[in-house]
Amino acid sequence: MTIKVGVLGFAHGHVNMYCNQWRDNPALDISVVAGWDHDAARLAQNARNYGFQPYADVSALLAGSAVDAVIVSAETSRHADLVEQAAAAGKAIVLQKPIALTLDQADRIVAAVNARGVPFTMAWQMRVDPQNVEIKQLLQSGKLGKLFMVRRRHALNTHEWGNFNTLWHAKPELNRDIWADDASHAIDFIHWLLGAPETVTAEIDSLLDPLVPNDNGIAIYRYPGGPLAEVVCSFTCPAAENTVEVIGEKGSIIQNYGDVPSANVPRPEGARGQKWYISAEKQWTYSEIASPPNHGHRIAGLAAPISEFLHGKRPPIATVEEGRTTLRMTLACYISTREGRRVRIDDPAVQKV
Repeated sequence: MTIKVGVLGFAHGHVNMYCNQWRDNPALDISVVAGWDHDAARLAQNARNYGFQPYADVSALLAGSAVDAVIVSAETSRHADLVEQAAAAGKAIVLQKPIALTLDQADRIVAAVNARGVPFTMAWQMRVDPQNVEIKQLLQSGKLGKLFMVRRRHALNTHEWGNFNTLWHAKPELNRDIWADDASHAIDFIHWLLGAPETVTAEIDSLLDPLVPNDNGIAIYRYPGGPLAEVVCSFTCPAAENTVEVIGEKGSIIQNYGDVPSANVPRPEGARGQKWYISAEKQWTYSEIASPPNHGHRIAGLAAPISEFLHGKRPPIATVEEGRTTLRMTLACYISTREGRRVRIDDPAVQKV
């Protein structure tokens, strides 16, 4: 049965990549039939692109059986209100990252989803990326033995976009800042791979354009007894290569070409994106999973898992509670930076960030 989807906001560009996949791949069995956006011009443009019914009012879109599910991809500041309305209407919900601006807003989302019992998933691309899934499977296999360190480098080249400092992504009232918005990808990757850590020590700063706050940062997450996990994010990065390093007692994993500055620049001909070394085997093993030609392919790859979720063929990509925990891991970085200390993830002060 085709799932009828309504899109609540087209602010997050990722949603267009999903819509393109659903339009061009009938086997995914998703039909985008409705859309809403507070930005009338943006709504009209997307209605023309995808042929859906535009709505000027969210309640009208949610009324009756016009849609089975919604993709919430409006500005982050609007997430809590839209999820509450969609849950009250009994719709399945796919929420773009991050879950919210604040933990209070995230708590509202958790409460709404659980009170109504509606299907819900966060749209985290890194959790379904085939190479990332392979990394997690390698860790679960025990081949690397005791895990010591995990490093995720994640970046964008926003300073080369020309107009990024004018976009909603750079406006604190809509999106907090680029660390909260995009470092959350890498932070959730660590959460998905290792679970919730105990503490974080972080340094975040604005190093280029004051209109794009917190454009560079490093966070070190501590797990009792190990591993140590490092998230390194620069949103002023022209080019890169390595994206993941995993160090274990019996081996290591390396992944390249896993973000925009590494996937969208020229790479050596025949370069392999993922490999691992097991000491007992005394050689590198190269993954058979090819790195995509650009980062857009990684984002578009989320369309199929979302379809599977909405059709009841897979569990949530990330639950609403996991979305809140990733936000807590992200917001704790701000306290560490401001106060110059290691911060527990469950520190009550995180609620006030």
